[in-house]
Amino acid sequence: MNETYNKNLYHYLGHLKDAGKLWYLINPYETTFEHHQDVPDYQQQVWLSFFILIVLEHVILFAKNESSFRLNDHVTSLSHWIFQESGRIFFRGVEYYAYIAIYEKYRLCSLAWDSPWTWYVTVIGVDFCYYWVHRANHEVHFLWAQHQVHHSSEEFNLVVGLRQSVLQHWLSFAFYLPLALFIPPSHFVAHHQFNLIYQLWIHTTVIKDLGPFEFIFNTPKHHRVHHGCNLYCLDKNYGGVLIVWDRLFGTFMEERPKEDIIFGLVSSPNSFNPIYLQTFYTIAMIQRSLSMKSLNDKLAVIWKGPSWFPSAPRLGLDEFKINVTHRTKYNPKIPSWKTIYIFIHFCMVFYCHIQLYDEKPYSSSIHAGTLIINNIFALTTIGLMFDNHKYAGTVELVRCAICIAMWKRDSQDVKFFNIFVLYAYIVSSCIWIVHIFTNRNQTCKSS
Repeated sequence: MNETYNKNLYHYLGHLKDAGKLWYLINPYETTFEHHQDVPDYQQQVWLSFFILIVLEHVILFAKNESSFRLNDHVTSLSHWIFQESGRIFFRGVEYYAYIAIYEKYRLCSLAWDSPWTWYVTVIGVDFCYYWVHRANHEVHFLWAQHQVHHSSEEFNLVVGLRQSVLQHWLSFAFYLPLALFIPPSHFVAHHQFNLIYQLWIHTTVIKDLGPFEFIFNTPKHHRVHHGCNLYCLDKNYGGVLIVWDRLFGTFMEERPKEDIIFGLVSSPNSFNPIYLQTFYTIAMIQRSLSMKSLNDKLAVIWKGPSWFPSAPRLGLDEFKINVTHRTKYNPKIPSWKTIYIFIHFCMVFYCHIQLYDEKPYSSSIHAGTLIINNIFALTTIGLMFDNHKYAGTVELVRCAICIAMWKRDSQDVKFFNIFVLYAYIVSSCIWIVHIFTNRNQTCKSS
């Protein structure tokens, strides 16, 4: 027992040691590998440190009376993270296949894998490509249809950094492929992770100004502008680690201290349903394309900017864009019992998601796939409950009934949790049966 406890403690302390990766504070000699298969999952290593940082952020905001904690927005951001991470874990790096194939067959030169210069060249190369990935995600409509998920929150905090589209990574990966002509896959796989990890900490209002550091590196001050839907903020500050790309290519914008930044999309989707937020813009884009009269205009809707309209420049015109200066945040009120219910079930989803990182109990692809589908179902019904959707109770009752029907006794080390889950679903089913019939009776009486 003590040995297991010590082993787990050492495991978690090891994750805390990885906190430096959040700021790209990395030893090149410890993160250089000959083969891409040897590169660790660095995103998995930093999650514990990052969640501690999230707690610290809220403590500081609460102490300064600036806290804007909303369970609905936080859970929705974490739901998107679970969606995106589940795909990343399930496919286990298959998205790097094209890069590896190009490097092995068509590379123009071979940089030495064990040279520090290769490490630093990769830092710059990956970040340069990310700038154009990010810029394209805002300036090409079908890419923006995915990237808008990241901008859909009306808050700006560290948790928002986890709000990502499921498909965006797959659609944007082609921008990195030119690096395969000379950068070894092992370096690219490592720094592609580091580049994205660095961008987590810049989603905060706690850090105001970092002085000369701001001139070269991307910081929370710069990224707040990027997430604003004020007219002056639109399509600015695309940088990942370095802000110099924006300064070079004319997309840099300073934060205006006397003008409050309004966060979120120009037109708020008014929903906490993660499935809806992942798909609604794509559906709207397709409908808009079909409504155009000519084939050229139908295609232009897809590949030109989100603000484009016939006879306008590719990115539209500022005078026709909405300048958001005030916003009442979407925040439906729900009963306290429902808040407690959502919190418990989200914790269950979160626990099950963490098990995906452990290959031993979830080595079966079928088992992992079933777990992911159940998590998606649960997070969707949670979103419906936050929205006070009229069918939320019915959908959740169906989900609980399915989970009870599919329940089976698991291995001894998770037996307690598995039994707890069974009883939780049974009690939950009873709650929703009572709730649905009570509402139905009240509706009949009122009519």
